[in-house]
Amino acid sequence: MIEIQEEKQVIEKGEFEVLADASYIDDRTQVLNHCDTFSITSRSGDILPLGKEVQGVYHQDTRFINELRLLLNDQYPVLLSSNIKEANDVLSVDLTNPLIALPDETKLPQGSIHLHRSQLVRNGRFHEKIEIENYLDHQIPLTISLQFDGDFKDIFEVRGLERERRGIYLGYEQLNDRTLKISYRGLDEVVRQCKVVFNRSFSTNESAGRVAFDLQLEPKKLQHIEYSLTFSQEGGSQDEVDYWQSRHANASDLDRGKDYLPIIETSNEQFTHWLNRSKADLVSLMADTPTGKYPYAGVPWYNTAFGRDGIITALETLWVAPKLSRDVLLFLAANQATTLDESIDAEPGKILHETRGGEMVALNEVPFKQYYGTIDATPLFVMLAGAYYERTGDMDTIKRIWPNVQKALDWIYQYGDLDGDGYVEYQHKSKNGLTNQGWKDSHDSVSHANGQLAEPAIALCEVQGYVYSAKLYGAKLAELFNETAKANQWRKSAEKLKIQFNKDFWDEALSCYVLALDGQKKPCRVKSSNAGQVLYTGIADCEKAERLSKTLLESDMYSGWGVRTLSQHEARYNPMSYHNGSVWPHDVALIADGMGQYGYPHNALKLMTGLFDASLFINLQRLPELFCGMDRREGEGPTAYPVACSPQAWSVAAVYLLLRSILQINIDNSKREVSFYKPILPEYLERVVIKNLDLGNQMVNLELTRHGKDNMIGVNWNYEGNEWVLKIIK
Repeated sequence: MIEIQEEKQVIEKGEFEVLADASYIDDRTQVLNHCDTFSITSRSGDILPLGKEVQGVYHQDTRFINELRLLLNDQYPVLLSSNIKEANDVLSVDLTNPLIALPDETKLPQGSIHLHRSQLVRNGRFHEKIEIENYLDHQIPLTISLQFDGDFKDIFEVRGLERERRGIYLGYEQLNDRTLKISYRGLDEVVRQCKVVFNRSFSTNESAGRVAFDLQLEPKKLQHIEYSLTFSQEGGSQDEVDYWQSRHANASDLDRGKDYLPIIETSNEQFTHWLNRSKADLVSLMADTPTGKYPYAGVPWYNTAFGRDGIITALETLWVAPKLSRDVLLFLAANQATTLDESIDAEPGKILHETRGGEMVALNEVPFKQYYGTIDATPLFVMLAGAYYERTGDMDTIKRIWPNVQKALDWIYQYGDLDGDGYVEYQHKSKNGLTNQGWKDSHDSVSHANGQLAEPAIALCEVQGYVYSAKLYGAKLAELFNETAKANQWRKSAEKLKIQFNKDFWDEALSCYVLALDGQKKPCRVKSSNAGQVLYTGIADCEKAERLSKTLLESDMYSGWGVRTLSQHEARYNPMSYHNGSVWPHDVALIADGMGQYGYPHNALKLMTGLFDASLFINLQRLPELFCGMDRREGEGPTAYPVACSPQAWSVAAVYLLLRSILQINIDNSKREVSFYKPILPEYLERVVIKNLDLGNQMVNLELTRHGKDNMIGVNWNYEGNEWVLKIIK
């Protein structure tokens, strides 16, 4: 075995890394997000330059505000409670005063004054409403101060990328007794500014960015201060909007987003809460685009459109939210690569990896304005298109994107298979692009059994499964357009790939598919969760699928919360790493659904139960991007990963695929059939009710009830027509 030198723990994006010590976990932060804007604050609602200084208000990949402090007579208030509301739209903070010396030399006892902070974000804005009430029986003089500062750092700077130089900080300007402006001119010659507008005149502007309000608090009489931060850059402006206008607009957006998803209620209150929290989080990440809603990947580091993340989120929710899949397909079709450009790893037909804004993108200091360095988004796009049509029968959308589907399949043959061996491989061409281009894209995520990193071109096991599924779905879609020759070609190619894959990637000794083939076609003989995703695509032979399902639930792979990304027996295993031993909820959900598809619902149930149990220990019951892969310890929750995004779209959407994994519900529009394959429910879910499930021309309700020793279920629905049929395969 070779010696593995100690390495700095990072998330690598080519040169652009998120340092693992840029943690905001210890600070007990609160996160709000809406489209291109999000805030990370302390539990008190302040923004403090602590640790690696990730707190702030961000808009379009720029941190506009990096400091916000509220003081009472120059002292910090005492925190009572801090909560994100169930709708995920408002941070609600209760505070009181510490012991304060008053001007008349008396003292204000602690707990005499109640302050309630309500904060929210809306695209391009941050709002706060501060309510103050005096619970003594006499008038109290009190000064409330607010300190603002802005550093206008690009998000890649916050993530740890050092820059040789920055633009010019233009400082503060007081426009009137209610308004301040903070500005910065970037090296791209764009002026970015934050305007601070209060609902009342401040008493003094004590220093740069600090304003004070001298209040006389009458007994039991509520006073309030409101302000709005509006973010803009040269060439654009926004009208002034107050707290309540934005709150009502957010509520309207939330209602429209909820229309994408049905109501699911269960007999287990905690499981129902997990579903509701996941729904609210997912809706908060669904940004408006010219082609509809698109789920941004996650806050804070990936609050933008990612191809792979959006597709997998859509696949996780397809059975309950087909409209989201439609919107994802249209967005990615509109942003499909049309030219060959190695600087951004673009090739004709390739599907977007990510898109970014901000100063560093504008200056080409990072290549991510529109970046295509992903090996899997393109076959996943075709998979989603085929699954979407199967689910909905929406021929209008398929006609619209059919040219894009064909270009994506052409990319697989022309550019994806680098050496003509039938497998799709990656080797980055962009100077600053991603080294690894699968979903595990950190620099050390693909290795051999001795720990040595694999050399490109690399053929990942799960990617071959995506390609197999894409070719089969492509064949089905081609038949809709009477493209018989293409349909036959793609179907035969898929069949050949399956035979070859099960020969080249299966390892008898491991009872597992190898992680990858390297550039010399040598197998990376390590047990990884990638092999589990092979089950989701259907490329695994049935006998191998049975053995793999058992392998993934052995103690070296299953932590008690979920399947580890890498086995404990492997040289590069580290439960605190990003991709070499951690647990990712979306990954677990894909594996669980694959197990269900192959007829192992009890294995899928074990994975669902592990993540459900984990959610009970996690703040807000919000599954993060990932958590550490240590063994489950009795009476404790999973160990947090320091820079995990939360909320993260494919993590909060995992609950829907996990539920599908044990029900194996399949909605086939062409057959007008709703079917269940070996469905089960656990003891903690006696009953599941799904209301307003979209069947295209109507909404139906389903009621699933557990009975019998084997957790089998009975299904009732309120459908009264004769067009659709219900089928249960036991």
